[in-house]
Amino acid sequence: MILTVTLNTAVDLTYRVPRLEQHGSHHIREVTERPGGKGLNVARVLAALGHDAVVTGFVGGRTGEELRALLSAAPGSNRLTDALVPVGGSTRRTVAVVDEATGDTTQLNEPGPHITPEEWAAFLTAYGELLPGATAVALCGSLPPGVPVGAYATLVREARGAGVPVLLDTSGEPLLRGLAARPDVVKPNIDELAGITGTSEPLRAAREARRRGANAVAASLGADGMLTVTPDAAWRAAPPARLSGNPTGAGDSAVAGLLSGLVENLPWPDRLARAVALSAASVRARVAGEFDADAYAELLPQVVVTDQPLAA
Repeated sequence: MILTVTLNTAVDLTYRVPRLEQHGSHHIREVTERPGGKGLNVARVLAALGHDAVVTGFVGGRTGEELRALLSAAPGSNRLTDALVPVGGSTRRTVAVVDEATGDTTQLNEPGPHITPEEWAAFLTAYGELLPGATAVALCGSLPPGVPVGAYATLVREARGAGVPVLLDTSGEPLLRGLAARPDVVKPNIDELAGITGTSEPLRAAREARRRGANAVAASLGADGMLTVTPDAAWRAAPPARLSGNPTGAGDSAVAGLLSGLVENLPWPDRLARAVALSAASVRARVAGEFDADAYAELLPQVVVTDQPLAA
């Protein structure tokens, strides 16, 4: 099974409005609720691809109860195992407002519950017990208040000590510290990569992230695809065309593509093609954590993967 960690889980609400206007009153055309947080989105895509996934992280309060109910009713729930750790605070909500006139999405994210030292210790125990059964681990998203800023570095080291490949998808100081623990793969977007390396040139930034500890860097370039630098080679993968829709969760689908390719022992170019096709197909889905299966099947053979210079 693939283990996904979402320390800051959420109930994701998606509102669709005909047109979003500042200071205006809006009639919501459609409301959807899904179990959310980056790692839960990754797990749901993995389940749709036919992989068993275990989800862990923190959950609490009435919103947490709602999240668990949504997770148990989600498509592919027979492949999802709930190993979330209860806490005293309440799970957060996130709101995505989709402007149907422009296709743009506005995201509103609550901070999440405050995690006590005792709750963090309980999670570390649960995580250690889950690792022996995992074929890969994804560490995803922001840290809730109270969790140490070096949390992901700790979790990377635990996974590496257990011999389990680990992918890290976060930003800022947690990403910087996580790099030093030498994760197998990091998956920042280009802005997150620039934030920790000081350069916005994708290839140079990816090389610098590798020098800071990552074995491989898979940098999301948004609608332009993905750039990956490994110890032996570098590639850039691009979709055949830009797709309009809701981009929320597209990066999480890319993580699912990379992880599924890893556990299936696919060559890196094939992993990248899958990740980019899934990411693009997710833009066509109504909510994060899902993808348009027909669009994915159509896009996958059309993704173009090209070699990039490895040396600086």
